[in-house]
Amino acid sequence: MQQHIFGVRELNDLIKLVLDNEPMLQNVQVRGELSNYKIHSSGQHYFTLKDPEGALGCVMFRGRAVRLRFRPENGMKVVLSGHISIYPQEGRCQFYCETMTPEGVGELSVAFEQLKTRLHAEGLFDQAHKKPLPAYPERIAVITSPTGAAVHDMIRILRRRYPIAKVILMPVLVQGAEAPPQIAGAIRYANRWKVGDLIITGRGGGSIEDLWAFNDERVARAIYGSELPVISAVGHEPDVTISDFVADARASTPSNAAEIAVPDQMELLRWLRGAEERMEQSETARLEALRQRLDTLAEKRVMTDHLAYVQDKRMELVHVQQRLGDLSGALVARKRQRFSALAASLDAMSPLKVLGRGYAMAQNKDGQILKSYQDVTAGDRVSVTLGEGGFTCTVDRPFEEVTRT
Repeated sequence: MQQHIFGVRELNDLIKLVLDNEPMLQNVQVRGELSNYKIHSSGQHYFTLKDPEGALGCVMFRGRAVRLRFRPENGMKVVLSGHISIYPQEGRCQFYCETMTPEGVGELSVAFEQLKTRLHAEGLFDQAHKKPLPAYPERIAVITSPTGAAVHDMIRILRRRYPIAKVILMPVLVQGAEAPPQIAGAIRYANRWKVGDLIITGRGGGSIEDLWAFNDERVARAIYGSELPVISAVGHEPDVTISDFVADARASTPSNAAEIAVPDQMELLRWLRGAEERMEQSETARLEALRQRLDTLAEKRVMTDHLAYVQDKRMELVHVQQRLGDLSGALVARKRQRFSALAASLDAMSPLKVLGRGYAMAQNKDGQILKSYQDVTAGDRVSVTLGEGGFTCTVDRPFEEVTRT
């Protein structure tokens, strides 16, 4: 019997048939380290799983890859489940991965830490971005499941603590694949239409899988982009989600969120009563001070004697007149004394005083005073003024020197 000669593709198909029909190779789990991880534009993931002893080519189709809760990275140790087969076109044996789980920890824990690290690096958790909660909100938007116990607890506490606030329930799914887009959409809707002054979003307790919607990146970015302050209220005290880190305030439980969101009406009433008492005491003290001032004014002379003011002003006027008279008299005396001094000085310098002592003043016919013998010639008419009267004479002869006896 002649041996059958296979074509390449024919042999590859035979190997694929054998592998696909081997039960032991149809549900295989294998552990190793991810290497050369690549995501094709088609959505398929190609990578190598290796350990110190060998390497295995792997592929994860898009339909399986979209279910991953974490981001696979080179060097990560994982456990894969799937089956072994061959790609006939290239004759390459590879592992067709259906699920991937980080070794030693759950995939949700890895996904949580990865997203937390990435968003923290982007600044979504920065305290500088946190908005203050309104002290007295008028409307509160509650984004949660309408059927859970959490919403009833929140509404009960809000009505008890601060009944004047209006509560607007925005029902959404809080669990499952549809929950994240509904929660994120409700947050954006509340901001766009200004549904409330404050947003509370969350749910009651549960497993990490139950709370996973609040670890979704879409919800985190919607909270970060919210212009309205957001309180995250997810699970119980130990539960922590990505929403808690991004929100403006974190409540340990939904009931605690209601307590954080509004003031206690009983405390407000006590404060208002105290303020009323302080205002009353302050007003009483002010009125008492005004009454005392009024009594003091009523006792003044101007209030008991209506003409007292006029008389006081008349006396002031007399006093002012007297002062003005004294000042003007002193001023006139000073002026008169100065005038006398100046008159005496002027009189002392008067030419008449000189003439009175026996001197004479000679003037030519033009009235000019003669100071030198050279100012006249023989025959000139000269007027001579004496201390009393004077006379006119004719110059006989001028001479230079004066005869002294």
